[in-house]
Amino acid sequence: MGDQSIRQALEHLSKLIRDIPVAMLTTSIPDHTLGSRPMVNINQKVDGDLWFFTHKDDPKAEEIVGNPKVNIGFASPSEGNYVSVSGSASLVQDKKRNELLWTDGCQKWFPEGPSDPKLALLKIELERAEYWDEKSGAMVAVAGVVKSAVGAEHPTPMEHEKIDWEDQAGIPTDRASAAMDLRVLGRRSAPRPSS
Repeated sequence: MGDQSIRQALEHLSKLIRDIPVAMLTTSIPDHTLGSRPMVNINQKVDGDLWFFTHKDDPKAEEIVGNPKVNIGFASPSEGNYVSVSGSASLVQDKKRNELLWTDGCQKWFPEGPSDPKLALLKIELERAEYWDEKSGAMVAVAGVVKSAVGAEHPTPMEHEKIDWEDQAGIPTDRASAAMDLRVLGRRSAPRPSS
């Protein structure tokens, strides 16, 4: 699959989540249960990673060190769109990126602003994303962290689809130069959310 299709898939994911002000982050907590908490959504454009602000000494930071697999849920009931994204999380401390990603919505949660010495970024490398379109009753899955290209066919809108980003040969690759690929893995209708 070409870069154009990859860009289109990520642009669509960006469009679905950019106006949702708060997402729910789910992590594995030390007692092996799951814990969720709200996160300010600062993601205007998805490039294969999602970014969120946190404090470096927050319990979720320790949970991520223990198990980096996380899930982020986005919901826009008024638009009938629901998105679930999973991936591997890591903490990043980068003052320049803090300034770049800072939004007015962050001030409520981080009153000391982007120069707060305890401020860190939570980077989530996408492994899987799914969205449900309530109006059509369809589910579409976009999956994977981009490591190298895999064979694919072009997606059909409103079908169950995935984008897989995999290191096919077990050889580490540079994310910046890696290619994404999209392949249709199956089709199914999603259940409508209960009221």
